[in-house]
Amino acid sequence: MIAPLPLGIGLALAATAFFGIFDNVTKYAITHGAPLVVALWFRYMFQAVTTTLAIVPGRGLAVMRTKAPTLQCLRGLVLVSMSLFTMFSLQFMPVGEFTAIVLMAPLLVTLFVVIRFRERVSTVRWLLLIGAFAGTLVVIRPGAQSFNWATLLPVSLVFGNAWFQVLTSQLSRIDDPITTHFYTGWLGAIAASILLPFAWETVAHWSTWLILVFMGCCSSLGHFLLIVAYKQAPAATLTPYLYCQILFSTIAAWLIFDHVPDSLSLLGMALIGLCGALTAWVVTRENRIMAGRKPDA
Repeated sequence: MIAPLPLGIGLALAATAFFGIFDNVTKYAITHGAPLVVALWFRYMFQAVTTTLAIVPGRGLAVMRTKAPTLQCLRGLVLVSMSLFTMFSLQFMPVGEFTAIVLMAPLLVTLFVVIRFRERVSTVRWLLLIGAFAGTLVVIRPGAQSFNWATLLPVSLVFGNAWFQVLTSQLSRIDDPITTHFYTGWLGAIAASILLPFAWETVAHWSTWLILVFMGCCSSLGHFLLIVAYKQAPAATLTPYLYCQILFSTIAAWLIFDHVPDSLSLLGMALIGLCGALTAWVVTRENRIMAGRKPDA
């Protein structure tokens, strides 16, 4: 029998693999005939329906009980806005590089806690934030011949993602993660349904619908596996492994689009992933010291 901790790590890695595939399939769908808003609507409606079918029979309407409806709505709207902007961005930028830049968001939370809560942050965390920022600069390379306006799209998403991380952290202390997942799907589906009549375009070919179904499956499976992973292991333990999404996104981009980042981009992506994973480990260690427990060696 597999112990809960290794099982949780394995599930988290599987979730990041599905997320990496999802982003690449999304890019393929919207660059091969799937209208952007239709893809957004299908992604959330698929997640909402499958989540409801999987959870409600066992949990009943109790899954809808939330102690923070305002935070749930705010988090849902932030996420659907980010999803729309992500789909737009993926039309212009390789998925691996895009993912690496966006995953800088958890490190940017360091700035949020300093500005919002006046929390003291260790020198090590500042150095890791600077290292991740340097990695981002290596990926986008301002002033280089390959630099263009589309390269800045994921940078703007980083700030929205950091805000989303803060809201998620707050809700994790208030509501059941399954309740949050339920609201995420339905709030996104409702918001996308409101947009749909104003941006409807007919999907030209039945094969595009199959791609959208596969896209929905990857997203739903990724979120479901991540929820189960959080039940098996603490979030602080799993966070460093979530940066493996950069690797899976890059591999999927190579398989689907035959795209391999150049050596400098790979260096920058590795630096972002390493600094992000180390930040998660450092925060966990600092929290254990604060709690009066002996930190891991």
